[in-house]
Amino acid sequence: MIGLLRGELLKSVTTRAVWGFAAGGTAFAALNAVLVAVASGTIDEVAEKKEALSALPVLLLLWGLVGAAGEYRHRTAAPTALVARRGRGTVLAVRIAAYALTGLGLALLINAVAVCVALPLLADQPGPDLTSGQVAEVVAGNVSALVLATVLGAALGALIRGPVVGAVVLLILDLVVQPLVSGAWEREANLSPFGAAGVMTGGTHDTTLTAAQAGAVFAVWTVLVVVVAVGCERRRDLA
Repeated sequence: MIGLLRGELLKSVTTRAVWGFAAGGTAFAALNAVLVAVASGTIDEVAEKKEALSALPVLLLLWGLVGAAGEYRHRTAAPTALVARRGRGTVLAVRIAAYALTGLGLALLINAVAVCVALPLLADQPGPDLTSGQVAEVVAGNVSALVLATVLGAALGALIRGPVVGAVVLLILDLVVQPLVSGAWEREANLSPFGAAGVMTGGTHDTTLTAAQAGAVFAVWTVLVVVVAVGCERRRDLA
């Protein structure tokens, strides 16, 4: 099992896609810090300053989906199970764990960039500075959201099996459907994976949902999708 995890981890790290999404995630973190801390004008509230540290979980969600779905598109999922002498459900569970570990590394990198860029810019803004505890709270929420997004994406990729279709659907849900629903029913919208991720990262701060509660909501969604994906993969073993 350790060897299988090592192989899946190596596979997830060495793909060109992971470096592309890493570049995109760090670029967004830096750009968001500049836009919030400088281009948006004067900010003097703690919640607004926390927003300068926000990441973009949908990027790692897309990376997990594209990577996992690519296994089926290139027909490498079944051979991997045969070589490992494990059931396909077990292989998928290990693959999702490997994506989670790689996602953790990407999350730490992205948050390091966000903190290094945002904090010096925020120092010139009026109002109270962010304390080390508040920064740690935002970073913890961002890292958790990014890792959960990666896991959710990998599970969805195994279910959808079409990277292009899956990516298009997720982008529509995140960029079109979520804002529309949030405008009409904010509380209900925050119970979606996209809404919960926004609260966790500090991107959404005018809400009755705490970051911890949002994390629980996102975790429930993620666990449910993983269970369904692994269960469906195991049923294919029997076919």
